Amino acid sequence: MATTSTAFDSTLQNLGITRAKPAAGTTATGASTATGKTKTTLDQSDFLTLLTTQLKNQDPFEPMDNTQMVAQMAQFSSVAGISEMNKTLSGVATKLGSTSASDAMSYVGKTVLTEGSTAYPRSTGGLDGAVELDSDASQVTISIADAQGGTLRSMQIGKHAKGTATFEWDGKDGSGNDVGAGPFTITAFATNGDKTVNSRTLVWAPVESVSLPSSGAPKLKVVGVGDVDPSDVRSAT
Repeated sequence: MATTSTAFDSTLQNLGITRAKPAAGTTATGASTATGKTKTTLDQSDFLTLLTTQLKNQDPFEPMDNTQMVAQMAQFSSVAGISEMNKTLSGVATKLGSTSASDAMSYVGKTVLTEGSTAYPRSTGGLDGAVELDSDASQVTISIADAQGGTLRSMQIGKHAKGTATFEWDGKDGSGNDVGAGPFTITAFATNGDKTVNSRTLVWAPVESVSLPSSGAPKLKVVGVGDVDPSDVRSAT
């Protein structure tokens, strides 16, 4: 049995672990190797090495009981299999959640609703827009300005719950005059009583092209807005 013990200790040392008797009131710990590194855990490969060493050096008249080690190996295999499966599923989920080049290209020629402040009127005049509210608002005010920053129209659209509040403008100033083809700058101010509500404006704008970088997700080139991630599109027509 001395030979078995020596071979076992030698195997442990090759794995970076030194077996030592604990001092009184303490427990055994992994010792440092010659390179100064300490190994405190065993992986599946280490257990396989230990199991093989035991089988090679066991006393044929008193064979060792390797039941627990074999059970541990089975657990390692199960955990390794689950880990690999999780990686695969994660990759599949990432692929399904991303926007492909063909998906992005399908937006070209369409008009999308996305976060922005620059808006162009419809061909029939006027424009639609929306405001995203982070909480309930007792009053939402929409301000529309020309390219020089002059206010053309200010509209109150009343009380709205948290979420998206839509609005429509007829393309005329406060005196009823047609103000032209824009572009226009849209701003919003929302309050709930005497408290300001965080909000952002959404505008409808056409997608003129798609940028397909060599790495990373595609980007939509939206008129008046710039580069837009397809995932930031709220709606499209």
